[in-house]
Amino acid sequence: MEIEFDDRKDRSNHAKHGNSLARAADMEILRFVDDDRRDSGEPRFRAWGLIDGEMYALAFTLRNDTGRVISLRRAHDREIRRHVKNR
Repeated sequence: MEIEFDDRKDRSNHAKHGNSLARAADMEILRFVDDDRRDSGEPRFRAWGLIDGEMYALAFTLRNDTGRVISLRRAHDREIRRHVKNR
């Protein structure tokens, strides 16, 4: 899947989480779910997967078959247990 992201959001994500949103293209997705925690006006998804052998959490939406990356960060142990290991 092709990805895109906002440059300003990429800089913010890098400052907050230490990685570029561009790394989402390298993610081997192991699981994803609808993100229905709040209404954002468009369908959003959360995914967990591997980048360079490390587990990451990804938030994204789809626009014209392109993944619009919202956030990318290292996954918390709790998320890994809940969403990946127990499925």
